[in-house]
Amino acid sequence: MIRTRSIFQRRLLAFSGALLIATSFAARSGEIRRIVHPDGRVEYTNVAPEQATKRYGGSGSSDTIYKYRRPDGTLSFTDQRPVHIRNYEVMRFDCYACRVSSTVNWHTTPLNRSAFENSITSAAARYNVDPSLVRAVIHAESAFRADARSSKGAMGLMQLMPGTADDLGVADAYDSAQNIDGGVRYLAALLERYRGDTRLATAAYNAGPGAVNRYSGIPPYAETQAYVERVAILRDRYAQP
Repeated sequence: MIRTRSIFQRRLLAFSGALLIATSFAARSGEIRRIVHPDGRVEYTNVAPEQATKRYGGSGSSDTIYKYRRPDGTLSFTDQRPVHIRNYEVMRFDCYACRVSSTVNWHTTPLNRSAFENSITSAAARYNVDPSLVRAVIHAESAFRADARSSKGAMGLMQLMPGTADDLGVADAYDSAQNIDGGVRYLAALLERYRGDTRLATAAYNAGPGAVNRYSGIPPYAETQAYVERVAILRDRYAQP
């Protein structure tokens, strides 16, 4: 039986130069099934459905990758938390709402109205930003995971890049209060730059102000367009009592 690997593993392994594995999948495509799980995780496998259910058990995260070394020294990546490996690194590919193929229903997905309440309320008031927008951005960026880290190095709840964090004076981007303060201050600057247009501000938060200016609007990037729409949906929902 061949080893099952998710699309995220294959992507990361491709980045690492493991083209042989991708080629192996292509060569045996007749035996491979593509499964899109309820959480949006895409799996390529030849394991029978009932076996796959027992193996994964719904515990995998569609945007989390675990990096570790096997006892023989081989560097490995998986989207399943290693069971018998004590030392591993948690990685993420992108923000929670950035995955274009996500199957999450953003109109009904559970909201988080209570996490980091004091930090969100105080930062929103300090920089005159709608707290519903702040909560929507945090939801979209990290799903309220203070320890979130993207493959590009974005950190914490509001996924601050190292350079942005430095510019904002955020000493510890994994400290929730600091991260929220810095992220909201940056969001406030973008809102001011785009005269209160939340769609342009959130597009710039995702793709950068340069891209928004270059296209004189929301960039034609599928990820950014999906992100802007999802943040808008979440903001409207968080604004409701």
